[in-house]
Amino acid sequence: MYTKYRDANQQWRWRYQTNGRIIAVSSEAYVNEADCDRSIEIMKNSGNSPTHRE
Repeated sequence: MYTKYRDANQQWRWRYQTNGRIIAVSSEAYVNEADCDRSIEIMKNSGNSPTHRE
């Protein structure tokens, strides 16, 4: 589940939780809520993206 919230500077951020555990957070704060929403959509659609291990 994705949750949006405002940080101490009143900018938008998101976190992704599953089974009560936070497993991902936004790497930046967003002035506009729509930009935060777009970031969430990008994350939702990245499930099939390749990963790289070293």
